[in-house]
Amino acid sequence: MTAPGRVGVIADSTLQGHLLSSAVKGQGYQVLVSTEPDALEDRWLEPDALDLWVVDLSSEDRWQHFLDDLLERAQVPILFCDGQAPARTDARYPKWERRLVTKLVSFIGKPAVEERLDVIPQRPPQIRIPQPREFQAIRPGDRPRQVWVLGASLGGPAAVKLFLDCLPANLPVAFVLAQHIDGSFLETLCGVLGRDNPIQCKIGVDGEALRHGELAIVPVEYAVRFRHDGRIQSTGDNWEGPYAPSIDQVIQHVGEGFGNACGAILFSGMGNDGAIAAPRLAATGCPVWAQSADTCAVSSQPDSVRETGCVSFNGSPEQLALQLVERVRRELAQAPLPQHQ
Repeated sequence: MTAPGRVGVIADSTLQGHLLSSAVKGQGYQVLVSTEPDALEDRWLEPDALDLWVVDLSSEDRWQHFLDDLLERAQVPILFCDGQAPARTDARYPKWERRLVTKLVSFIGKPAVEERLDVIPQRPPQIRIPQPREFQAIRPGDRPRQVWVLGASLGGPAAVKLFLDCLPANLPVAFVLAQHIDGSFLETLCGVLGRDNPIQCKIGVDGEALRHGELAIVPVEYAVRFRHDGRIQSTGDNWEGPYAPSIDQVIQHVGEGFGNACGAILFSGMGNDGAIAAPRLAATGCPVWAQSADTCAVSSQPDSVRETGCVSFNGSPEQLALQLVERVRRELAQAPLPQHQ
C-alpha cells in the first residue's frame, strides 16, 4: 500500500498555487500536481491517483460548475482553504501554514518520514573548541544560568550531534532538545547524541532537573513546562498542534521559565515548527539562531524561522557551536557567574 502524502493542488491564482504547493512540500508531503481548474487532467481523478486535493479558488461563483464536477468525481477527500495565503515574509504566514498542516494531518495523517539514527556518522568533528579559561572554574549547579532550546526535525540528529561534539567541557549552559521523532527512539537518540562529547544526555521526563553541561530531550508523549528552579514538569496535556514535541511550545515554556537567560537554535528539519514562538522570544532580547540552509539535510524548518526576520546568526553546526562558546565566554568575562561550592 502506498504511504499517505500524495497531494494535488488546485488554485485559480498562479501565486496562490505556488504558495500552497511550497507549504505542502515543506511539511514532507508530495505535491504530484498543481494546476488551475480549467487545466485539470482527468487522470488525476482516477482511483488511487492521489490521497488528497487542496483547493483554493478566489472566485467560487466563476468555478461553480467545476466544483460540482470535482465533488462528484473526486475519489479522495477535498480540503478547501479558508483564505488566501499571506506572503511568506508576512507575520501571519506561520499561523496560516500551521492551520494548513493541522488540516492535512487530520485528513491523511503525518507524512511518511523516517529518521535513520543508525546512519549518523561516527567521526570526530573538524573543530573541537578548546576550553576557555573562563570555563575552568565552572561547576554544575542545580539550576542552570542559561538554557538553550535546540529545535530539530528531519536531519536534525546528525546536525545536533555535530554541534555537541564541538563543545568544550564545563560549558555553563543546559540544553533542551525538541526533536520530531517517534517516542520509541528517544533512548537510542540519547545514546547517539551523548557519544564522543562532554555533554551529558538524558530524557527530560517529569521531575528531572536541568543542569549545566547537560542536554534534556523533551518527551514525545506529553507536553512539559520548566519551573523557575530548573525542574521539568508535565503539563498533563499532549503537545499542541501537529508536531510532537512542539518546538513552538518548548521555546515558549523555556522563555516563561527562564526569562532572558535563554536562547534558541533551529536545526535541520521539515515544516515550520518554531516560526511562531521564535520571533516572540527574540522580541524579549533573547538570541535566535539557525543552521544555514546549505548545511541542512532539509532546510524548510530553519528557513521558515529565518523568514520571520528574528534570526540573528546563521551557520553550520560547527559555526553555531563556536558562536555559542564565544558568547558565553564574553558574558563570563564581563560578569563572572557566582560559583557553586
